[in-house]
Amino acid sequence: MLADDFLNYQSQTSSHPLGMEISRAQGSYIYDAAGKAHLDFVAGISACTLGHCHPEVVKAVQEQASSYMHVMVYGEYIQEPAVSYAKLLADQLPPSLQNTYLVNSGTEAIEGALKLARKATGRSEIIAAENCYHGNTLGSLSLMDFEERRDPFLPLIPDVRHIPFNEQGALSAITVKTAAVVLETIQGGAGFILPKNGYLEAVRKRCTETGTLLILDEIQPGFGRTGKLFAFEHYDCVPDILVIGKGMASGLPIGAFVASKELMDRLNSSPELGHITTFGGNAVIAAAAKKTLEVLLRDEVINSIAGKEMLFRKLLQHKLIKEIRGTGLMLCLLMPSAEIASKLIRASADKGLILFWLLFENEAVRLTPPLTISKEEIKEGCRIILEILDQIVQ
Repeated sequence: MLADDFLNYQSQTSSHPLGMEISRAQGSYIYDAAGKAHLDFVAGISACTLGHCHPEVVKAVQEQASSYMHVMVYGEYIQEPAVSYAKLLADQLPPSLQNTYLVNSGTEAIEGALKLARKATGRSEIIAAENCYHGNTLGSLSLMDFEERRDPFLPLIPDVRHIPFNEQGALSAITVKTAAVVLETIQGGAGFILPKNGYLEAVRKRCTETGTLLILDEIQPGFGRTGKLFAFEHYDCVPDILVIGKGMASGLPIGAFVASKELMDRLNSSPELGHITTFGGNAVIAAAAKKTLEVLLRDEVINSIAGKEMLFRKLLQHKLIKEIRGTGLMLCLLMPSAEIASKLIRASADKGLILFWLLFENEAVRLTPPLTISKEEIKEGCRIILEILDQIVQ
């Protein structure tokens, strides 16, 4: 059976995978092997920005695949999909963020950003936030302060310090010895924690004062999820290096880090090939990324996000919901306990609604549907959630 082969031959990330066998996915729904439809309130952990198999993205992928796919390592050949995507992205960003290095995932983009910061400043110290999550490769893992996840892989990269998120009094830790401060614009794994009281603005000011580069991780909130193309646009804080991923290509593997051309050029000399990747900027995936961004900008998808958030908040009123954290369609439900959160997630799966956990906040239930989800689909998913919570109370 395929389920047995899945467990025996494909490496697992936990001892208890959900194990739903997928036959197809379309729009806001994933269909299992029996043909049952599952309303998707997770979107592949915020990756399927335009839902599943958006027809224009599928067409862009098919057309590019019929011309060429992989031809040369990144940066050597001129490949129109990657070039035109980088230009379109630059058109949406501030003048200081005009040069894009395309890679294969968010965590790889973090690795590249860390290398760039150390190379450009000549400093080694990196400051990250407590309870942060930036990925699981060795450099990204080194930014984490969660000992249970870090300790089995020690030693990690040195000279990483941690400060509490949203505490301006801790910013004195940023000094002329600091190469970079790395922050999630919105803390994801910690429970969708928003910056408040001018925190990001204060970080930006301190970094400027000390010659420290500010790296903002927009891997999850980027590409419209918060109601703006990038979450930093809600704040008076432009990073020196922007890190993106997840929702860039409607579910295909991609990431990037973006900076000024002057800054990014530090990676092409002394030594040459200061950062390299074989499959970064892959033409097929770049075509999907470009079409995703074009649809986001053309179809007013982003302008619909605030209204959809308001609908979630209006409908999800229940005595077991302590709080709805986050913004836009990057929301989570805080439950009274981890046990109740897990009950809700597992019971929803039985009723054809896909929910999921957060990485560190075990009392939270993720709500990150495709940005294209309809209000009728939101109402149906919320009805299922409230029905299950009523059953838990009884």
